[in-house]
Amino acid sequence: MAVETGPVSRVATSARRGGVHGRPRRSTSWSGWAKTPLHLLAITMIVPFYWMVITAFKPVSEITRNPPSFVPEGPTTVGYSDPAWRPDADTPGHVAGLFQRFTEVDLRFWRFAINSVVIAAAVTVLALLAASLAAYVITKHDIRGRRVIFLMILGSMMIPWQTTLIPNYLVVRNLGWIDSYLGYIVPAIPKAFVVFFLVQYLRSIPNDLIEAARIDGAGEWRIWWQVVMPLLRPALAAMSIFVMLNEWNNFLWPLIIVESDRMANLPVALARLNSAFTGAQHMGVIMAASLLASLPTVVFFLLFQKHFTGGIAMSGLKG
Repeated sequence: MAVETGPVSRVATSARRGGVHGRPRRSTSWSGWAKTPLHLLAITMIVPFYWMVITAFKPVSEITRNPPSFVPEGPTTVGYSDPAWRPDADTPGHVAGLFQRFTEVDLRFWRFAINSVVIAAAVTVLALLAASLAAYVITKHDIRGRRVIFLMILGSMMIPWQTTLIPNYLVVRNLGWIDSYLGYIVPAIPKAFVVFFLVQYLRSIPNDLIEAARIDGAGEWRIWWQVVMPLLRPALAAMSIFVMLNEWNNFLWPLIIVESDRMANLPVALARLNSAFTGAQHMGVIMAASLLASLPTVVFFLLFQKHFTGGIAMSGLKG
């Protein structure tokens, strides 16, 4: 039996869906106001980045002016290279640009950028490979004491990393890895949090896939590489952001093991740049270096943002 839909019923249906003529409910407006603190917090994070960008393209006369300007009046690239500066002459209002410094190092500033890229890429790849292999063994192998091993890995996360600086330094020094890439990379490969994250992710994967591969005659190494690793791709993309950003911004450990300028990474180079050239007239050079050092991290996060949210949602760590 058909029921005729009249004006009264249509109005009632419209009210249930959010009000007459489809107007949103009052809760929608309240949810928008509830996001205001997040917007304010975002502004507090964007303003320092904006100040860094505009200062990197200001001339020295504008940087040292009081009060400061929030929009560059004469944008320039003298913070990177100033053609009017001469090393053997007094040039008021001009300082050596970023690419005109670190003359004692081959490739100058780009040497530090290459060091950071090599170290961050190597640590990210090796740490994810090692953590995925450990998570696979802990999750999909019925070995004796695997729960104890997992608890020990979790317990290592509770130890402040500063307490391991001296033992790690002594080990690296005895191995002859001071001022080398090995001293950077090898101690940074074990990542307890990455193992914990991948274990939670692998627990959601059915064991039938692993058993089917074993029945087909695949070895454990082949199963790990061709079955487990493709399934871990979203989680690995999420963890790559954490590992890469941590190694890119690593400062204290490189400061300890680096003895020559040629092996310094970008954070150490920025610290030496700031301490060696003080004064407001050099702030443009420091901001130019900071801008170049921060751009790769922003680009990396934007490229892997979707994988990051997907990996978090499927790992079992969501709220």
